Amino acid sequence: MGYENHTFSSDFILLGLFSASQTNLVLFYFMFFIYIMTITENTVLILLIHKDIRLHTPMYCLLSHLSFMDILHISNIVPKMIADFLSGRKTISFAGCGFQIFLSLTLLGGECLLLAAMSYDRYAAICHPLRYPILMNEHVSVLMAGGSWLIGTINSTVHAAYVLHFLFCCSRAIDHFFCEIPAMLKLSCVDTSYYERGVYVSGIIFLLIPFSTISASYVQVLLTVLQMKSSEAQKKSFSTCSFHMIVVIMYYGPFIFTYMRPKHYHTPGQDKFLAIFYTILTPTLNPLIYSFRNKDVLLAMKNMLKSNFLHKK
Repeated sequence: MGYENHTFSSDFILLGLFSASQTNLVLFYFMFFIYIMTITENTVLILLIHKDIRLHTPMYCLLSHLSFMDILHISNIVPKMIADFLSGRKTISFAGCGFQIFLSLTLLGGECLLLAAMSYDRYAAICHPLRYPILMNEHVSVLMAGGSWLIGTINSTVHAAYVLHFLFCCSRAIDHFFCEIPAMLKLSCVDTSYYERGVYVSGIIFLLIPFSTISASYVQVLLTVLQMKSSEAQKKSFSTCSFHMIVVIMYYGPFIFTYMRPKHYHTPGQDKFLAIFYTILTPTLNPLIYSFRNKDVLLAMKNMLKSNFLHKK
């Protein structure tokens, strides 16, 4: 019992993404720029959706939740990386590590479900335009967003509680830039095979099923688009769908590859590289792909800037 208490009170060490070299200094500045850019563009998008009544639609309701998730997710990881690099300290408390796991899994799981809900919105709007107000309205979008947060929170609570009860009797150095479950399982000195099966089941629910739903939705959208007579509408829809699927694959692909492999197949370098895609890159790309290429959002931004300019005059 004494050893178990010692385990719970000990700090972990995050080996991180950077080392004290000139190359990694450039990478550090790039990561800092990405963080500021992500916070800015997602915050601007939330403000635009909140202020412009024309954006008070189910699609933009879901997008505002996606932006908020992305802000929280990247803020859960990158500021700690920056602080560790500047201070030279790489420790993280047991409670801090637990909070990172909980918040990260809440947002990752919630975003997986939210992206599936967004693909359903596009499917309903393009494939069933006359029934869209019934299939997808404000009430439905709020339920979808709330359900994504709730189910993601329940899932993360179970996983965080389970992982933090393992005994970590080997090195407490986590070869990663944040507390992620696959990296922590390597430090445990107990058999985690039963728990790994649970992670695999969660992967099916939060990764494979939503990804399959998104793929099926966009296939149906493309089939519907092919029946349109307007070549311009076809080009626009193909462009939109292709960009959306690229971001979806960038998010789900590395995520699936990381969480649905057995523990002994993981390597630190590979896990860190893959995690960059679903923790840092996609939160940066989501507003650009889903919103700022949209005429309604660009018009709302133009009107907001114009209103602020006139107000200052």
